[in-house]
Amino acid sequence: MFNKPYQLKKNVLFFALLAAGLSQAQAQQEQVKGATQDETGKFLSGVSIKAVHGGSGKTFTTSSSEKGLFSFKNLPEGGPYQFIFSYVGFQPDTLSGYSIHEASPLALSVKLRTANTALDEVVVGYGRVARKDLTSSITTIKAEDANVGVFSSPAQMLQGKVPGLTISTNNSNPNARASVSLRGASTLRSGEAMEPYYVIDGVPGASLTLVAPDDIASIDILRDASATAIYGSKAANGVIIVTTKRGKSGQTSINYNGYLAVDNVTKRYEMMTGDQYRNFVNDNNFSMEPTDDLGANTDWQREVERTGISNNHNISLLGGTDKTQYSASLNTLKNNGVIKGTDMGRQIGRGFVQTKALNDRLTASFNVNTSITKQNDVLALGDGLSVYDAMYYYLPVSPVRTETGAWFEKTDRSQYVNPLSLIEENTNFSKTKVIQAHAKVGYEILPSLTYNIDLSMQNRQYINSQYNTALSMAARNQNGKSIRAAVEDERQVMEMNLTYDKTFGGLHKVSALAGYSWEENNNNDGFQLTTSDYYDDGLSYYNPGMANVVDLLGFGNYYLSTLRMISVYGRLNYAYDSKYLFQATVRRDGSSAFGANNQWATFPSISAAWRLSEEPLIREMGFFDDLKLRAGYGVSGNSMGFDVFTSRQVYGATSSFYTNAFGNDLRTLAALRNSNPDLRWERTGMLNLGLDFAFLNNRLSGTLEFYDKNTTDLIYDYAVSTTKYLYGSLTANVGEISNKGVELTLNATPVKSATFTWNTGVVASHNKNIVTRITNQEFSTGYVDLADLGGAGQSNAFQQRLMEGAPIGQFYTWEWAGYNEEGISTFHVHDQQTGERTGETTITPLHKDRAITGSAQPKLTLGWNNNFTYQNFALTGMFQGVFGHKIMNGTRARHSNVVGNAGQKNLLASVVDTELATDINAHYLSDRYLESGNHLRLANLSLSYSFSNLGSQFKNVRLYATMNNVFVLTNYKGIDPEVNLGGLTPGVDNRQTYPRTRTFMFGLNFNL
Repeated sequence: MFNKPYQLKKNVLFFALLAAGLSQAQAQQEQVKGATQDETGKFLSGVSIKAVHGGSGKTFTTSSSEKGLFSFKNLPEGGPYQFIFSYVGFQPDTLSGYSIHEASPLALSVKLRTANTALDEVVVGYGRVARKDLTSSITTIKAEDANVGVFSSPAQMLQGKVPGLTISTNNSNPNARASVSLRGASTLRSGEAMEPYYVIDGVPGASLTLVAPDDIASIDILRDASATAIYGSKAANGVIIVTTKRGKSGQTSINYNGYLAVDNVTKRYEMMTGDQYRNFVNDNNFSMEPTDDLGANTDWQREVERTGISNNHNISLLGGTDKTQYSASLNTLKNNGVIKGTDMGRQIGRGFVQTKALNDRLTASFNVNTSITKQNDVLALGDGLSVYDAMYYYLPVSPVRTETGAWFEKTDRSQYVNPLSLIEENTNFSKTKVIQAHAKVGYEILPSLTYNIDLSMQNRQYINSQYNTALSMAARNQNGKSIRAAVEDERQVMEMNLTYDKTFGGLHKVSALAGYSWEENNNNDGFQLTTSDYYDDGLSYYNPGMANVVDLLGFGNYYLSTLRMISVYGRLNYAYDSKYLFQATVRRDGSSAFGANNQWATFPSISAAWRLSEEPLIREMGFFDDLKLRAGYGVSGNSMGFDVFTSRQVYGATSSFYTNAFGNDLRTLAALRNSNPDLRWERTGMLNLGLDFAFLNNRLSGTLEFYDKNTTDLIYDYAVSTTKYLYGSLTANVGEISNKGVELTLNATPVKSATFTWNTGVVASHNKNIVTRITNQEFSTGYVDLADLGGAGQSNAFQQRLMEGAPIGQFYTWEWAGYNEEGISTFHVHDQQTGERTGETTITPLHKDRAITGSAQPKLTLGWNNNFTYQNFALTGMFQGVFGHKIMNGTRARHSNVVGNAGQKNLLASVVDTELATDINAHYLSDRYLESGNHLRLANLSLSYSFSNLGSQFKNVRLYATMNNVFVLTNYKGIDPEVNLGGLTPGVDNRQTYPRTRTFMFGLNFNL
């Protein structure tokens, strides 16, 4: 008979010894074990750990468990071994020099530090990705690397920083808007249709006026279609994603940045002085009206100019705990231009809070942003009603005012107005209010699966107020004229998506995104009132009820347009061993802007990358720190700049009236637009090839890119027969444009020591733009003439031509052939059929005598950035260059009209040496005034000093001084070679140029 208690003890002892033996056997197999934590000691799961055997180059991988533990088994004995730890959102770490020996297991422990997100992660649209896992072309600019200046738009911070991104703006004008294009023009429409799409803190299409440059943490520029296709129909021109500064856990800080800036005009046109003008007229037997010459010697440029004083102040509060983060900021900017009557003031307020709940599985955030912009501007109209024209043409022999105190005017002279009276007797004031609210909720359904919903609303109110006094030459004999307009735009967006992110077996990393978007825009809801004939000017535009005349044609073209778009989108990313990378995206958009037959379109993309530096053969070379090949192709669309009426039949009031049987005057109605139910999206397909590299311990790194970008179904207005259509033009899809280019980015640290560091970077890009088609079987046109700059005797003398086989901005002008025996400019004659020169010349060139004479498209754009630090001092400088393009200097032509202007208007002082007094054609626009736009500019130079050891209350105190537009090297004869390179008529400088200035800034920045 068995003794049951004794038998039970024997069984327990047996199983205990067996378990101990199995545990000992397992321990013998675990050659390496350890734990992964963050800086606070919290264990991290899913950390990728790679063991690299130095002798054979073999690689073994694993990942940490949910408790943050990891182990390696069956590693070859010996060494040395490298253990590489990597985890999204944290800086990678490496433990080196270990050897594996039998019965001597290694115990490793690592604490990973939080990564600098702007450097190690990239915003890719609806999420982030580690930079090493990128398969697309994306450039990130951190706030500390952006341009410094008196900027009214964040886009100006990127000039010269991003390859392929061309930004042309006269930032001396406080009311100027930058022209931005990425990888060449790909549409025949202007405005936002030619510019990148902006996303701010995850809100697509948000207004840039809601962001102060001081509040920006980083800007990501999505440059190729494999990156932009996730935004579908809005991304043909690239995507710029702005990320603002947010509070962090365990951080509380109060930040202030402020500066004072002083602007002075850098260069002026050298016009004739009063004495020079009198001598010129007398020496060449020209006559001048005695009433013009009152013995004055007036410098009209200096009369309308002033020293521009600007200031900016930004205060922000950032902070948070493990569960809740917050930020708030207030920015105020006042920018006074160097032309009297031009200024811009803007106030921006931002508030953000984010918190976690439900065991940290729910994350909710809310932010409110608002801005108020007030702008004063001067007249810049045609027919001489422009301050920027009159400041040059007005006679220097005339005074500003007469002896009675009245403006000195010559009312009987065509296109001739006192420039100071244009400023003082005309008001052009606008106020824009923008408010945006954005809420986001994310819920972690599973450890790797999260549901997100975004809601945003934006309201924009624009009020424009103009008044011309009874003395205004812009509203002669009207006893005062007022125009007031009020417009409101509303925008609502809802986005919701599911994100999945998981690593399997330490080798297979999968992330996926699936989402839905709904958007509604109610734009252009406004009205305008135009009145005149006031009793006096005392009330300006504030009381139109005092007017005696209401202009029945002056109500403005404001029609409420409700535009809706719905979309579904998805993205899949896969990475094997951080070596082989793959991404695929697709978006399907539906828009009410397009024809009933084409309201839906699909935009796919695919890209892949191979990290060669992870291959044993490359790693054994010991030369490359990083080497990655990328390739991608995608299709994106362009629905920007449309309203709901674009494809529909529209009837409206005309400018004609008729009298009915009762004697009442009634407006006539007529068709204003034809219907096109087949109108569809412009589509841009782009192939991108890239090579990323880094060596010399990352002291030298860069990227080389090649792209081929083709846009089809270009939208343009074509003339049609009114026997078939109700209106004389139809918006249709016809054209195609090709852009091909190469881009290079180089970053280097030539010097790095304990006290001195020099970082330098170069971005260079070349783009070839060609219009490949503007006609088809239904809509046929050989070319489109553009850029009619006007000028005496030059009616319809266009300076550019849109035609197949040529770029946008193709100059097509008369060709100057020198002087004839009478001292008159002659021009080459061209055969009407062949377009070739006939060998003859003429003083009266015709339309047929024009020829291809140059292109406004640059062949090379360049940016060179340098940063020197010595102890607490920092010196930064940036050069910008644009080369290989032409500029039509219409301003110089206008003021070289020796015969037409002599005795009537002022002339350039240089005409004494460059023009003949007999030349009645001196001002004719031709290749004579087509100049090289090549220039290299030291755009900014900044010196700063950071104070240390100021006590525990101050985290950082920095003083800085910055000079913008230090110098420019160019042969261009205008006042500045940086002219507008966007739109359909780039490269034109024609009498509306704001003087370029040199800016001195003095600023203070501190953190508490």
